[in-house]
Amino acid sequence: MYEVLINHINRYSTTQLSENDIATIKDTFKPGRIKKKEFLLKEGEVCSITAFVINGALRQFTVDEKGAEHIVGLFIENWWASDRESWTTLIPSLYNIDAWEDTEVLLLARDAFHERIKPIPAFIEMTLKLQEHNAFSAQKRLHALISLSAEKRYINLINTYPQFLQRFPQHIIASYLGITKETLSRVRRQLSNK
Repeated sequence: MYEVLINHINRYSTTQLSENDIATIKDTFKPGRIKKKEFLLKEGEVCSITAFVINGALRQFTVDEKGAEHIVGLFIENWWASDRESWTTLIPSLYNIDAWEDTEVLLLARDAFHERIKPIPAFIEMTLKLQEHNAFSAQKRLHALISLSAEKRYINLINTYPQFLQRFPQHIIASYLGITKETLSRVRRQLSNK
């Protein structure tokens, strides 16, 4: 389980983890299981834990005043699941994060991050690279939501995150794309007829 995280850190860092760093990581990250439909974070809570996904899938969403869910994030293996704003600023989260499948994670408490993990150069290098990548991805997603047709958004998803299509049902994919399930069905039919 820890080897997956260590490989992930090494993938995004030119700085090598020392044996002491690896021991600290293994001692600090706690294995956890989140059952399907169980919450990692609820709206209104302060995000004090981040989860590295070993196996499974989670979703981040809001619920509007009519009770409709709006998917803002999907997380699968080798992804980090948390509300970054709440984690950083300690404000209550606007989001819910729950498991779409039974999920195995390595959990990192905010206090443990600051006390034990933040001093590890390879971890911080990885974090900075992932933050940059996430900022670019968020900008592209916003551009797609305000500028691209439903068909182009779907094609973009196929090209960027094809694994989402196997892991999440059509209504989750539609919400993530900012379209209705009926629109997604129409787009899929049109593309299959081309």
